[in-house]
This record gives sequence, C-alpha cells and structure tokens, in this order.
Amino acid sequence: MQRHVALAPLTTLGIGGPAKFFVEARSVDAVRDAVDWAKSNGEPLLVLAGGSNVLIADEGFNGLVLHLDLRGMNVEKNGTVKAAASEPWDQLVATAVAKNLAGVECLSGIPGSTGATPIQNVGAYGQDVSETIVAVDVYDRATGRLTSLSNADCRFEYRDSIFKHEARDRYIVLSVTFQLRPDGPPLLRYPELQDFAGDDADLQQVRDAVIAIRRRKGMVIDPADTDTRSDGSFFMNPIVSADKLAQLGEMPHFPAGGKIKLSAAWLIEHAGFHKGFVHGNVGISSKHTLAIINRGGGTAREVLELARMIQDRVHEKFGVELQPEPNFIGFDRTPDRTPA
Repeated sequence: MQRHVALAPLTTLGIGGPAKFFVEARSVDAVRDAVDWAKSNGEPLLVLAGGSNVLIADEGFNGLVLHLDLRGMNVEKNGTVKAAASEPWDQLVATAVAKNLAGVECLSGIPGSTGATPIQNVGAYGQDVSETIVAVDVYDRATGRLTSLSNADCRFEYRDSIFKHEARDRYIVLSVTFQLRPDGPPLLRYPELQDFAGDDADLQQVRDAVIAIRRRKGMVIDPADTDTRSDGSFFMNPIVSADKLAQLGEMPHFPAGGKIKLSAAWLIEHAGFHKGFVHGNVGISSKHTLAIINRGGGTAREVLELARMIQDRVHEKFGVELQPEPNFIGFDRTPDRTPA
C-alpha cells in the first residue's frame, strides 16, 4: 500500500492529481484484498488499468486506487481468445491478426487495456467489441464472488454497457473472452478504410491501414508527438432521429439502428473550432478535431473549460448535445455534460 501516488503518468492524457492510497494487483486474491481493505476502512475505490479514456481531477482521487496488472492470453484454434484485463488491447488485436482471426482488425492501434473494452463497448471504423465478446469474467464486489457475464448480461449499446450504469461500482473486470472467425474476411464498412486498404485487403493489410489512418490523426500514442497525449475521441458521435437530421440539413451522417449517427468532428469544426485550437495548456489536436490534447502542463480544469465551450457552441448552432466519452474521476458529479 502506497500513499499520495501521482496518477497523471498512468494515463494517456497525462493529467490528474494523486491517489490518497494506491495498490497494484497482480492476482485475483490481491484484487479481493484491496476491495476488502477499502470497505473496512471506508475508502472509495477506483479501479485503474491502462489509463486511457479517463479524466482525473486536479485534486486526484480521495480514496484507494487499485491499479490492475493481470496478465495472460489464451488463443484456441476455433477462434476463442481469452485475455486477462491488463493485457494491452492492441497486443490482442496484433495476435488475432497474426493468427488470421477476424473480428477485431478495425480496432487496431487503440490504447488501453483489454479489460476496459467491454466497459466502453470500444469501437472504430464500423467494428465494436460487442460483436465478438462472449463472456466477461468479473469480481462481484456486492457478493465477494467471481462470476461470468454473458454478452447479453453486458447490455451493450453504442459506447455503452452495464458497467457504466447500474453496475458501475459493482464489477471489476478480470478477463474478457472473444469469439473470432478463423480465416474470416476483414470488415470494410467505412469508405475511408476501403479507400486506404483496398477491397481485396487481408487482415494484416486492414490492420496496417487502420494504424496508418489513426497515426495520421494523432491517435496512435507517440511520446514525441503532443497530439497523441489525449483520451482519443473526447466526444461520442451523436445519435439523432431522421426528423432531426431533416431539420439540420446536409451534413455527414451514417445509419445507426433505425436512427442517424452524426459526425461529432464535423459539428465541432462547423461550430468554429479548428484543428490546433489552443486553450491555455490544452487544446484540440492539430490532426483530429475530436481529440482534446495536453500540450504540456495541462490541467483537468482547462480540459473541462474547453469541452464545455465546444458543447455549448455546438448546441447553440445545431441544437445537438455532444456527450463526452471519458470517465470523469475525482469530480463531485459525473453528469452527461462535463462537470462544472
């Protein structure tokens, strides 16, 4: 058990204050011990793994941070892949592609841990993890037992799952099992990816194309590139009705389960925020409008100020609410809009 451990270096954004208490868990028993300690000492518990998709308050986290370091991956010939929560996500994708297992190739280059993917229902370029997840093994803090959740149990929706709502503080993800397709064809739903990879691309070529596109947008972590010091896409693409689209007029849009998905990046740009926009020590990536970056010495307060500016201006111009993707940690409240 450690005290006052800096959390910023453990996140992809590089922002946030310290943890009051900090412990690293390399086994399920260590996870159980940490949960028990927090409960018996009346301390809030935060589970942190890869540190992507989180914004930690400048004051830090006033409780126990449980940093997961659970490793291991098993790949079966039938395409079943089971990975411990702390396995780097992109390593799982690379392994699947190398073994010619289709189903996650479009999710290449995404930072963070495998255990975080079901929480957010991570997706990119027309592919979501909910399409291939068959089980999520968890530690149930309510019962003190290990259990396995099925795909249906997870209640996946667009960038959403049970882990973000009623089970937010109940389950700790220990491992995730995927069912991939041996020798299956790659998925090419997005025109940008089709143009880049070509219609006859194999899994490796699609992975290479996705990484190249993401790198061009500053979405592949590079310590030498401040544009990659981010949470990735800060806002979700909004989902609206066909009637709302008709009111808005011509703009990029995609079908989304009977509704319409709009481009958050397009909305932000046409609300007056350009690539490279600066707000104090943070700003918008010079490569991708959806990424709020830490230019060096940035604070959570500055990130929230910029995010609220973007939300307000998009709403004023288009009547559309942009919802943030990151999990807000250490703030007084975590509403749909960025906390004040």
